[in-house]
Parts: sequence; C-alpha cells; structure tokens
Amino acid sequence: MARSIKKGPFVDGHLMHKVEAARAVNDKKPIKTWSRRSTITPDFVGLTIAVHNGKQHIPVYVSENMVGHKLGEFSLTRTFKGHSSDKKVPAPAAAPAAPAAAPAKK
Repeated sequence: MARSIKKGPFVDGHLMHKVEAARAVNDKKPIKTWSRRSTITPDFVGLTIAVHNGKQHIPVYVSENMVGHKLGEFSLTRTFKGHSSDKKVPAPAAAPAAPAAAPAKK
C-alpha cells in the first residue's frame, strides 16, 4: 500500500541530517546507513550512500532514476550462486543407420 501524499516520503531523520551536512560542504565521501526503508528523495541525487545489506555496506551512487525508490532495493541481501547442477547423463547419440537390407535369396 502506498504512503499518503499528505505525509510525504519517509526518510529517517538521522539519514536526512547526514545528507544535508554532506550537501552543505559538498562532501563526496559515502554516507553509511542501516536505513534500508528510507525513500530516495531528490536531495540524495549525486551522493554515494553505503547501504547495509546485513553483512557489509554496499556503496550506492544515487541517480535521478532512483528517486522514489527505497534504498534497500539497491543493496541486495542474498547472493545467487546458480541452480544446483544436475549431472544428467547426456542423451545417447543418434543410433547408426540400419544396414541395407540383404538381397533376398532364391
């Protein structure tokens, strides 16, 4: 369910203070955050935010296309290593053609 327009997008207060401080001094260092639930606002564009994925901080460079999405969408929490390989026996090659029929004896 979407958030009310009247309330505006949700951004954790401590993250917003860090973003405002980085904007004020034009700091390009990544901003560390654990707030995956915060919505990306236009103020974040051009900054690098290190979003925690449960194990480490993943640096996310915020572009204009990301506005309106959540920070957690860009910091994956699971690593997909492929499906388990079934060691299936390859199908046998096509059987050789049957030998030509021998001529009938009289």
